[in-house]
Amino acid sequence: MGEAEKNNKKAFYVSLASEGAKKIESDDVADVVGLLREDALEWMDFSVNDMLKDSLSIASSLKFSQHLVTTILASRYSAYEDNETELGLMMPAVRVEEFDVRVYPLLILIRKNLVITIHPHEVVRLEKLYRYAEIFMKKMRQDLPWNDKLTILVTRLLDENNERNFTGLRAIEEEGDELGKYMIDVKAPRTEIGNDIYRMKHGLITYLNTLWASLDVVNSLRYGDAEMITDNPKLLQHIGMLGDDISRNISLSEHMSEVLASGLEVLQSIYNNQLQLLNNRLAFLAAWLAVLATVVMVPNTLATIFGMPTFSFLDWHVSLSILAVSTVFSSVLIYMLMRRRGWFKIQ
Repeated sequence: MGEAEKNNKKAFYVSLASEGAKKIESDDVADVVGLLREDALEWMDFSVNDMLKDSLSIASSLKFSQHLVTTILASRYSAYEDNETELGLMMPAVRVEEFDVRVYPLLILIRKNLVITIHPHEVVRLEKLYRYAEIFMKKMRQDLPWNDKLTILVTRLLDENNERNFTGLRAIEEEGDELGKYMIDVKAPRTEIGNDIYRMKHGLITYLNTLWASLDVVNSLRYGDAEMITDNPKLLQHIGMLGDDISRNISLSEHMSEVLASGLEVLQSIYNNQLQLLNNRLAFLAAWLAVLATVVMVPNTLATIFGMPTFSFLDWHVSLSILAVSTVFSSVLIYMLMRRRGWFKIQ
């Protein structure tokens, strides 16, 4: 599942001041960094090549501490760091392609009147918010405290990222259904199926880990009592709703994991039955081949023995009788033995 195509702009800026809202896009990060006012609510978004190097450079230019950036980026999926005058978050940005779950960092740095988001070029998930950011800012009441405005903006950014992450579950489910159809095919290579099953389970586990990581950040944001975040109960409730959405998707993911596991067990049983049927047919064929081999080998062996000079005294009628009786007796004996072992039954 690919991300929607975004424009090639590397930096985006939107602000809300007393004179109104303003939106600017640029190919040069420095152009947007230079727009910093600090007396208006501002959101800056940057698309970078090297997360650590470029994030440190941008953060320093916008007067964020480098220690905040390095501490956050040191985490695997998510992070929450509160330094009183600045707040840093890292959320997982998930892209799912077949069973390949790729997780990228979405860095969110918050200071009074300023929110910046930094992410790799591969992450395209704020596109929808880019388009109506100016309208979104205009709808925000000017008389709200600065931390209320920051909270509203951060909540909307987190919600947009979460919604894009949630679509990954549907992609995994669709690929799991395709794998089920593939497993039913008797001619499908079993080594490839085994590899696909592992990839599906690994992808689902990775996806679940990102959801739990997102929930940790949202809970920390709601209950961490950060100076940058409002104490308004209604706005905090909105953050709580983000956590509820993530929890529901965790439940759906775990349920899907159980359903897929049950389906795989059924498909594995079908596969085992097919193998058992094949084994029975091979045993049936081997049993008849044993009987036929006895019919051929016994008279051939006796004929060779009777042809020796030592047995020249035997009349050919007697030799022929011995050959016939030996052949019939040995063939019946082999048949009864194979039948007793159940090799003539095809279930």
